[in-house]
Amino acid sequence: MFRKTRTPVKADRPPASPTDRPEDERLAPRLLFAYGLQHIVTMYAGVATPPLVIGAAAGLDTAALGVLVSGALLVCGLATLLQTLGVWRFGARLPMVVGISVVPLGIMATFAEERGLPVVFGATFAAGVFGVLIAPFFAALLRFFPPVVTGSVITVIGLSLLPVAANWIIDGEASGHPSLSNLALGGITLLIMLVLYRLLPPSLAGMSVLLGLVLGTVIAVPFGRVDFGSVLEGPVFSFGQPLYFGLPEFDLVPIVTMCVVMLVILTEGTADTLAVGQVIGTPIDRRRIADGLRADAGSALFAPLFNSFPCGVLAQNIGVIALTGVRSRFVVATGGATLVLLGLFPVLGRVIAIIPMPVLGGAALLLFGTIAISGVRTLGTVDFGGNGLNLIIAACSIGVGIVPVAVPGFYDAFPGWAATILGSGIIGASVVAVLLNIVFNVIGPRATPAPIVPHQATAGDLPLGGEAGPRPAEAPSAPPS
Repeated sequence: MFRKTRTPVKADRPPASPTDRPEDERLAPRLLFAYGLQHIVTMYAGVATPPLVIGAAAGLDTAALGVLVSGALLVCGLATLLQTLGVWRFGARLPMVVGISVVPLGIMATFAEERGLPVVFGATFAAGVFGVLIAPFFAALLRFFPPVVTGSVITVIGLSLLPVAANWIIDGEASGHPSLSNLALGGITLLIMLVLYRLLPPSLAGMSVLLGLVLGTVIAVPFGRVDFGSVLEGPVFSFGQPLYFGLPEFDLVPIVTMCVVMLVILTEGTADTLAVGQVIGTPIDRRRIADGLRADAGSALFAPLFNSFPCGVLAQNIGVIALTGVRSRFVVATGGATLVLLGLFPVLGRVIAIIPMPVLGGAALLLFGTIAISGVRTLGTVDFGGNGLNLIIAACSIGVGIVPVAVPGFYDAFPGWAATILGSGIIGASVVAVLLNIVFNVIGPRATPAPIVPHQATAGDLPLGGEAGPRPAEAPSAPPS
């Protein structure tokens, strides 16, 4: 008559004080690796793709492309360690996975084709110096991100990622539609994850994403969708081959362009940092934003040494946190260390790369959807009554953010720099939400914007979060925005 409550396994988690920050929870080593591997599997394709696109534009051969991919993995691993563990004032010390930013992808591909990779690396380094210097000024904008702004932006982040999951399921089909086999693989993977989430005990349910990807790949083997032969192709060990393409070259036009792009990367970094704080239930203040942005920009200082490009926080991995409820930054740090190993041992990266894209797409549908729901939950704390100004802010910012998602070529006729900025729904939503909030709530009828008090995540809020970690101390409810 009554469902029996499953007793969580507590042996793997040391007792923690209720005042401990959820991101500081320490798990058993085997759980650190397993949960960290989920993050790496989710983001691997996104890290490997940008260097392949830029390398192809530069006309590189297969061996040189492999150098770019290994360098990207190594740099992303180091940047993730910097962001999660922190060094001095670099790193937000939050569970944030760092990958190669796609914001400057088109621009870097163009410069690589016309002027060569050394020019791209020189512009990357210069943009990193610029970003580190202006990070504190970006952090000063934190007061302009009340719940009506953060909720709208987080919702757009989740919604803008859903087409990525759909394209992974399509997996390059010429018709633009998924084949029956691709659709079946994606659907079966999603179903496996849901079944595991429902049946596994709380201590194991957090690994439903990883187990779903493994089982989905196993199912794909009899249908010839897994190429084990590719695992043995290429070198087993490589130290990234520093400065493989020569010393960076500094050209004024690419440098100025990349500095402008760095502003966009920092804007996305601010939104993603706030989203992570919202999901894990920890306060995000001005200093933490600045430290996180320094780490994002700082990665561009050492990226050219290893033949790589500017980095940024990967929004899709926020979905992994929201779905699994595992909020420890040490889990992501373990994933960062794994990325470093993948960069040093390319053979390990090729093992992960055999996972079929439709399998990744099926898992991503659930992961990315949880990000959008986190934004909707934040908007649920906003007062939409009164004069309806908050309703206008949310409606307009989400609408602008979804335009390039619904119609990808909407801004193609704009100048290149404008298309790069406006083509990101996240950037568009952020700019519109912040500006409207200033007009309506700061200099308008309401004199003071509502302070940011992130939603304190509980076991009931996170789908798999009953055993995610210690619950943070309750914060007072945020006043209406």
